[in-house]
Amino acid sequence: MKKIAVICQRYGLEVNGGAELYARVLAEQLSPYYEVEVLTTCAVDYTTWENFYPIGIHDVNGLPIRRFPVDCPRNPERFREVSEKMFADERGNREYEELWIDEQGPYSSEFLRYLSENKDTYDVFLFVTYLYYLTVRGIGLVSDKSILIPTAHDEPPIYLDVYRDVFTAPRYLVFNTEEERDFVYGLFRNLQTPGGVFGLGIETPKGIDPQRFREKFGLSNYVVYVGRIDESKNCKVLFEDFLRYKERNPSSLKLILMGKAVMEVPKHPDIVPLGFVSDEDKFDGMAGAKLLLLPSAFESLSLVVLESLALGVPVIVNGGCTVLKGHCQKSNAGLYYHNFYEFEGGLNYLFEHLEAYTALGQNGKQYIAKNYRWEVIIGKFRGMIDTFIDG
Repeated sequence: MKKIAVICQRYGLEVNGGAELYARVLAEQLSPYYEVEVLTTCAVDYTTWENFYPIGIHDVNGLPIRRFPVDCPRNPERFREVSEKMFADERGNREYEELWIDEQGPYSSEFLRYLSENKDTYDVFLFVTYLYYLTVRGIGLVSDKSILIPTAHDEPPIYLDVYRDVFTAPRYLVFNTEEERDFVYGLFRNLQTPGGVFGLGIETPKGIDPQRFREKFGLSNYVVYVGRIDESKNCKVLFEDFLRYKERNPSSLKLILMGKAVMEVPKHPDIVPLGFVSDEDKFDGMAGAKLLLLPSAFESLSLVVLESLALGVPVIVNGGCTVLKGHCQKSNAGLYYHNFYEFEGGLNYLFEHLEAYTALGQNGKQYIAKNYRWEVIIGKFRGMIDTFIDG
């Protein structure tokens, strides 16, 4: 059986991140057809990269996970200073860009040593997400066997010169959306590197029970945000917009937050942070929500948006993100906004027009069934990997 290495900076049931969830689900879906092993670090928290998991091989959902130690945790203050200088004064300075990559982390010399010494052990290396140290430093060591799943979007780091090497090193690029593909090829002019739009399969568990969630948390009338609670995800603006909305439109509506907070959440009775929740609570809560809100301007796919559509729950998203706007336009299952008044108008329109709200919910289910079925997507991966190896 052909042996596949899936490489991602963090990996585990406790890890809260879109690219990391993508890596975990993809590895599990590929495991019936290949011998899959995950190569990752011992870190669980991307803000520090402190070693959390034990070093060595461990099992997660039936897959072997080979973990390497991070040499030294990230110093958030040092990284902030380096980042500010990087994007203010040193853009295009290759030496400083290399320093920024090291400071961003997770810096793992043991991972690089293993990759260099064992590249003949694996048939294919699947690197998930372009941004971090493992991909930047590792992909060049195994470029002839590498596939990059960049999860790329329009954000400041991707314009650094160091990433041009990353996007021209692999033999194949796998994109999540047409928008991501067009952005990458337009930016790097790397059409000599073949690629395809594969996406990701969306599955919702059986036995979802919104009433179970309502009773457990004492909630009924709410909208939901799911994911890392971070200023980089525009959560600060979301809180401001939602509280302003409540002032102008008094009601019992609450904003429920599911995910780890890496910023301060306003202490307000209408904003309820639940922290990191179980999959049961997550899907129960999403299914019972009036809407899912996603204010992020930087997304390459957004699993939570697709999961919400699969549940028949419409979404309201940041129109400044081409991928999220594209989901809404292609599915006709959500609305997008560019400012507070469009945010307010979208909420009120869906709350006041039940027929349109119901139609959007049905459209979302149809969009997922047509475009995000695992049997189709894994078929694409298998065809690409087998051709890649045999060719």
